[in-house]
Amino acid sequence: MAKRLIPSLNRILVEKLVPPSKTTAGILLPEKSSKLNSGKVIAVGPGTRDAAGNRIPVAVKEGDEVLLPEYGGTQIKLGEKEYHLYRDEDILGTLHD
Repeated sequence: MAKRLIPSLNRILVEKLVPPSKTTAGILLPEKSSKLNSGKVIAVGPGTRDAAGNRIPVAVKEGDEVLLPEYGGTQIKLGEKEYHLYRDEDILGTLHD
């Protein structure tokens, strides 16, 4: 079994963030109320090449928190964890505090 997956070309390996289902006071939150499709970038590919052969780097880096589309990506299971593989252009943006 692979211990580390390095995406090819302009692909990005993302671990989806699971929103809390309870507040600190113990109130249960409905599933839809805190649904934000976000994830943490685990690994990025080297990028793709343009027609002239120049490398076009990936827009995000490892550790970034990104906004994901509602549908899409390829689901991958490595060990016990579940990841999703997206193309660079499928990532909607980065999230900052």
